[in-house]
Amino acid sequence: MTVRSFGDILAARRTGRLPVRGQDRVHLADYQIQVPSANLLTPDLADDGHDKRRLVMSYKREDRVLPVRPNLDQLKNQAKDLLKAVRRADPAAIDEFNQFHPDPPAPGEAKLADAQLALARAYSSPSWPRLVQACNLIDAIWRDDVKEVERIVSQNPQLIHENAGIRNNNWGPPLSYAANLGRDEIIKLLRKMGAMDLKHAMGRAMLQSKIKTAAMLYKMLGSPEPPDGALAGPAYTLSAEGTQFALEIGVRVVDENGKRLAPVDVVLETDARSPERKHAILEMYASHGLVFPDTPTMALHRGRIDLLEKHLERDPHVLNRRFTHKEIYPPEMGCGNDELGATQGTPLKGSTLLHICVDYNELEIARWLIEKGANVNAKAEVDDDGFGGNTPLFNTVVSQPNFWMNYNDRGPYEAPFTKLLLDHGADPNVRASLRKQLHSGYAPRYDTENMYEYRDVTPIGWGQQYHAKVFVSEPAIKLIAAAGGKP
Repeated sequence: MTVRSFGDILAARRTGRLPVRGQDRVHLADYQIQVPSANLLTPDLADDGHDKRRLVMSYKREDRVLPVRPNLDQLKNQAKDLLKAVRRADPAAIDEFNQFHPDPPAPGEAKLADAQLALARAYSSPSWPRLVQACNLIDAIWRDDVKEVERIVSQNPQLIHENAGIRNNNWGPPLSYAANLGRDEIIKLLRKMGAMDLKHAMGRAMLQSKIKTAAMLYKMLGSPEPPDGALAGPAYTLSAEGTQFALEIGVRVVDENGKRLAPVDVVLETDARSPERKHAILEMYASHGLVFPDTPTMALHRGRIDLLEKHLERDPHVLNRRFTHKEIYPPEMGCGNDELGATQGTPLKGSTLLHICVDYNELEIARWLIEKGANVNAKAEVDDDGFGGNTPLFNTVVSQPNFWMNYNDRGPYEAPFTKLLLDHGADPNVRASLRKQLHSGYAPRYDTENMYEYRDVTPIGWGQQYHAKVFVSEPAIKLIAAAGGKP
């Protein structure tokens, strides 16, 4: 069977014609993946952005990037907090106030307008009114208020060519920003008013799985020959719908000589976690001519238990074999040698297929591996500096899926991998030494500059001491503690 599209893959899986153990898989509906929310571990790109807590003023300029949907009330609070800090002679506040205010008054003479100006400049806005404009325009786009968008842009025509979020380059100018949210009528309006960022907007619509919007923008562009790099955005967010659309308009997976063009490295190294979407994207690449390495790790990435079974037949030791970074992230697929380039929780270098399953949320494959005899207490390789030796249980405590569960506040949630491993005899008190530096993409919210070391820790100790708690599963820690685990 030739699989040509996302819909083909879904249909093939429902009928069991795609050899991925179809009877056990969650059944999918065309163009809408119906799986438990815990498996859709991707950024909440439609998050309303309105944190009801009073946000404290930060005195690091690199920390001041407007959120996707900025809250004007929060910015007002930050300005008031800055003013109070300046008046009480807080050294850090005064330094920042003096840095960003073009003509800073003495601390005792500072007014709210001065604090607002300094804060706006810290966000790279030339003035407080410009910062207010950004908030109001973005809010109108979110609310799909066409008339309000027209009013704001008519009064401030320059806004149409500037980033809606000022320093937020990804979401782009107002038209591209609207494309992220599928606001088609606003897009039509802004196009008539002179917006030119159609190409960027189409890429954002594909990345966000706004396929109707992407198709409209493609027509606005005159249906040009699509660029070879158009698969990268959907690869990052694991948008199977965006990938399918890109392929339908002719984006190439391989060139005329069979050389890989598809961003497999992005699919494997992205911080998103959604096994079904990841599998679908990789199978679409394969159906359009891409040949993958015939390795156990690539079979795992593809969700192909049938291929794993063949590897097991050839090599009974594959269940507990430890894989190098290059084997997990193959260079021939575009992956780099830098371990920081691959987003993961507990380090995966030198670990087994079972370790890898945890960080990629491959619960079905993990069950299959254990059924076939995988050792739940298999230890990762120990390097020359004495780091490693962790079992898969450590990975359940600190992982990339945990990040998205905590970041998007999806709790309370369960820890299925932890339960699976403990039910099959995982040692709750095994010890290992680990070190970890976060991927630079997590800056400035989390420390990405420093390497942290954790010597001779148990799985619970690993979680309790870990420097970025957003990666830590409290439910996993509780299950391990209930099984006799100690810090």
